[in-house]
Amino acid sequence: MPLSPLPQIMLEPLVRAALLEDLGRAGDITTDAIVPPELTARMMLAARQPGVVAGLDLATLAFRLIDPAIEMKVETPDGSRLVAGDVIATLSGPARGLLTAERVALNFLSHLSGIATVTAGIVDAARAHKAQIVCTRKTTPGLRALEKYAVRAGGGSNHRFGLDDAVLIKDNHIAIAGGVRPAIERAKAGVGHMVKIEVEVDTLGQLEEALALGVDAVLLDNMSPEMLTQAVQIVAGRAITEASGRVNPSTAPAIAASGVDLISVGWLTHSAPILDIGLDTVG
Repeated sequence: MPLSPLPQIMLEPLVRAALLEDLGRAGDITTDAIVPPELTARMMLAARQPGVVAGLDLATLAFRLIDPAIEMKVETPDGSRLVAGDVIATLSGPARGLLTAERVALNFLSHLSGIATVTAGIVDAARAHKAQIVCTRKTTPGLRALEKYAVRAGGGSNHRFGLDDAVLIKDNHIAIAGGVRPAIERAKAGVGHMVKIEVEVDTLGQLEEALALGVDAVLLDNMSPEMLTQAVQIVAGRAITEASGRVNPSTAPAIAASGVDLISVGWLTHSAPILDIGLDTVG
């Protein structure tokens, strides 16, 4: 499925805020003191390690908001797999603008490419099976749309964007409601017919109870691959099955082999290391 870019109207406020934070009260005093205003330069963004690129629209915006005369030509679009040394984009224009926007552009690009890269690793590990890899709401405050976009760039899919997307009944909801049944019954009575309901279960008994009440999806939390296989057999297509907990590239194949539809992984967005990308002068 083609990777659809995020609308510019969503990106610009985030990039502007990052640039304003970096420019502070007096702008780039280092560059302004050293680089003559008429000087131009050619530079390239290049990968320093293997990975998957994401965030080029944000990098482009960072340079152009600082100086519209900067031109950026993308060589490897978002979602592309990289090897060390690959040129991601070339840039030309006023040297002051290139240097002033460099850090903000690289911050967005390296962070989102890091998320895309670890997502691709989990997707590859589970590729032999039908399970989709999905992210969670464990995102950096203010950057959720960007980080979930990066997951898609890495070949993954998105879970809920927010609390208003769907009902997800978790263990604390069940504890406070007094059980699986009252939690599901209250949810069904409290939301419209267009809203899907998912419930988290820890045991096969809870799973049977949830299925009997009719839910759209079940979150099979921290179950072993053997227990997940049993759960998928019990569900027998009556609901979407989602596995969560202890997922990494080494455990993903066995989890996916259980037959679950989705595998949710929170650390894709909350703990992915950056992808090392550099901006270097050409010539």
